Amino acid sequence: MKIAKKKLLKMYNNMLLTRKFENQVAYFFSMGVMHGTTHLYVGEEAVASGVCGALAEEDQITSTHRGHGHCISKGIDLNRMMAEIFGKAAGCCKGKGGSMHIADLSRGNLGANGIVGGGHAIAVGAALTTQMKKQDRIVVCFFGDGSTNEGSFHESLNLASVWKLPVLFVCENNLYGMSTSTKRSMNIEDISVRAASYGMKGKRIDGNDAVLVYEETKKARDYVQKNGPMLLVCDTYRHLGHSKSDAGAYRSKEEVAQWKEKDPIKILGQYLVDNNYVTQEDLTAMDKQAVSDIEEAVAFAKESPYPEQDTILEDVYA
Repeated sequence: MKIAKKKLLKMYNNMLLTRKFENQVAYFFSMGVMHGTTHLYVGEEAVASGVCGALAEEDQITSTHRGHGHCISKGIDLNRMMAEIFGKAAGCCKGKGGSMHIADLSRGNLGANGIVGGGHAIAVGAALTTQMKKQDRIVVCFFGDGSTNEGSFHESLNLASVWKLPVLFVCENNLYGMSTSTKRSMNIEDISVRAASYGMKGKRIDGNDAVLVYEETKKARDYVQKNGPMLLVCDTYRHLGHSKSDAGAYRSKEEVAQWKEKDPIKILGQYLVDNNYVTQEDLTAMDKQAVSDIEEAVAFAKESPYPEQDTILEDVYA
């Protein structure tokens, strides 16, 4: 599959922006500038970038508590994202959602979700709407390996399969549900085999190879539009802890180091250089620009006002 240079550079840039965004957010949380908690996407950037890069603009996604990469790759404004995490009124949810609840319907992002497995049924509902209205789009449901042991996963795949809904279930298998290894939480190695229980196609791929993720998502999108749901499992790894409070004592330094050698940003960068799309100097320039873009977002967020007290009950429906 031939991928246009413009598309590859966009994917690489989204991965850089995600990495820089996450590093900056991690710093602010460590300094007590941001409050609550956050779950960082460092190491998993190829999944969001590759999947969202293969989607049409009108396609929709549901995200997770580890959703910043999905948001960036789906095109949510960086300034408004950063302002949201700072709790500012200029945030995409007016500062009321924070890190785990970023959403922007104008970009097809139906929202991140602090509930493990919370996006499964939302994606199925959105796909049912798409089917009933005969809209030319699909819905992508991002979720982690841990949520595949939740009842919502099985219920949602079953219903999507029965109704042949246009939804692509994308499992980001980073090998741990919080601190519990998948080797301890399930008696299968390949999560994609679970699709067969619902008469659904399943596939497992290397989630650190952005080009492969893009290619497989392109094919999966076409399949889903014509045939109904599919499960795509992307094997990847988070370099940091489950949340900002996680010291990572359950993983060895050697294991983390081995996965860092398979850093998805390095892999795509090397691919671009080896195939003469760019030079190493070009990559360095892109890296510097990404840093600048995040600094601009931070400045915007810091300068933005907090919500007024009398707006506290706005957008509350229950």
